[in-house]
Amino acid sequence: MAEKSRFNGTGRRKSSVARVTLTSPGKGNIEVNGVALDNYVPRESLATMVKQPLTALDKNKEYDISVNVKGGGLAGQAGAIRLGISRALISANPEDRPTLKSNGLLTRDSRKVERQKPGQPGARKKFQFSKR
Repeated sequence: MAEKSRFNGTGRRKSSVARVTLTSPGKGNIEVNGVALDNYVPRESLATMVKQPLTALDKNKEYDISVNVKGGGLAGQAGAIRLGISRALISANPEDRPTLKSNGLLTRDSRKVERQKPGQPGARKKFQFSKR
């Protein structure tokens, strides 16, 4: 049996942190917190987003992917997993970097929820103004 290689990557988005481990050779299985990706992510759009780095490089069946993710909601977790997979793919094969970079898969989305300000109902919303 061929020796298995492991490659790690960390991804963050909003308040989610994903630790990704790529195992090569693999069959294309993606496991998130011990559950298959299709069962963990209910929306097809988020599952597609998670698989973007693999699709861009056409390596859907080359690696088994194990992900440990915590914090945030589903969209934030999906973004964190996508970045983690991209970084792990680069550690596996540095020549893939230009392809991933041109597709925008290596950029950390730094947007976070803006804090609520005192005397207001939300971050930007104001209470209704009454002239009289």
